[in-house]
Amino acid sequence: MILFRKIRFLDETAQSLREGELLVQDGSIADFGTSLGAPEGAEIIEAEGAVLSPGLIDLRASLGEPGFEYRETIASAAHAAAAGGITTIAVLPDSKPALDDPALVRQIVLRGAETGSVTLLPYGAATRGCRGAELAEYGLLKDAGAVAITDGGHNIASSRLMRRALSYASGFGLRIVQHAEDVELAAGGAATEGARASWMGLPGIPAAAEAIAVARDIRLAELTGGAVHFAHITTAESLALIRAAKDRGLRITCDTAPPYFDLNETAIGDYRTYLKLSPPLRGEEDRLAVVAALADGTIDAIASDHQPRDADDKRLPFADAAPGGAGLATLLGVTLAQVQSGHLSLPQALALLTAKPASWLGLDTGKIAKGKVADLCLFHPDRSWRVAAGQLPGKAQNTPFDGRALEGVVLGTWKAGRRVFG
Repeated sequence: MILFRKIRFLDETAQSLREGELLVQDGSIADFGTSLGAPEGAEIIEAEGAVLSPGLIDLRASLGEPGFEYRETIASAAHAAAAGGITTIAVLPDSKPALDDPALVRQIVLRGAETGSVTLLPYGAATRGCRGAELAEYGLLKDAGAVAITDGGHNIASSRLMRRALSYASGFGLRIVQHAEDVELAAGGAATEGARASWMGLPGIPAAAEAIAVARDIRLAELTGGAVHFAHITTAESLALIRAAKDRGLRITCDTAPPYFDLNETAIGDYRTYLKLSPPLRGEEDRLAVVAALADGTIDAIASDHQPRDADDKRLPFADAAPGGAGLATLLGVTLAQVQSGHLSLPQALALLTAKPASWLGLDTGKIAKGKVADLCLFHPDRSWRVAAGQLPGKAQNTPFDGRALEGVVLGTWKAGRRVFG
């Protein structure tokens, strides 16, 4: 039994903050209010000025295992997640082997339960091996626990195959999650096409490659009645298309990741390969469009987009280095920077990390309410820390935010009422 005192917490609507106390009993939220009184034997946690939120729900992360354990393991990712206040992760299928087999999907679910600190919700592969050639068995994958269908960081390039995938997934009530990037336009690119890429001598990827893919898939969703979710959206043009599709009532959703609202393409100026991402960092106008879309509700969630890479993956010339950035430990802090800058309210920011991804995943979590499982994150929004590659929790250290000062220190994380960090 735990009694949190002198805290602020999101109410059941996830739209405003309340001050008071919250009681956890038998792994669930038993009560909350202004003055509950301490039950006999309860552990008392006082954290004046701190905020108690639902455990963060990360809509998209790669965990390395199976196949890339030298980059990250489930155990190391679980440690990093707990340190970042994350209690649920939707796991991408682009491992080796890919999660195109029901047995592999079930294994990921079980491995998450074994950690005791994080729930793992696997995506099923859209195509066998995530190779974009032959559809996987969506019904079997769903029965095994897959929450949606995607090829992860690989775009389903064939329009015909994407149409079939949407129709097939729709029959099982599943979404297709798409990495929105025209494959041919992006081939061989390392940075967003433009003056900076030219000045640095880097092969470019036109920003339009994203919007072209978004426009095609919106039309295919309209044609099939299927549901498309666009991952890590980065451009103003794409967001305008998504906004218009939502206004027309199409089954379109999207997310973004912290680098795309906190950084722009100037950050790669010293050829720092930790900043080589997929999609690449964009110009300032696009970054500001992403910030605006977070505030107006066009973007449905913020995901860590955690892509662990080994030092050898990154210790190469910029054009040759593997794209991807570690994001579990920094997800909360970089998101809170938008609160400190005045672009988002604290309830808005937390909803994008908790209630909204929970709703998208169909979970009965992500809220502070009586009877809900006590997956919780206690953080102080005004305490600062500095990101340092090599000192982050977990195995992956390839953070694009190396050296960044952040406010928002996680004081503790609880999974079903049991403290797993802090």
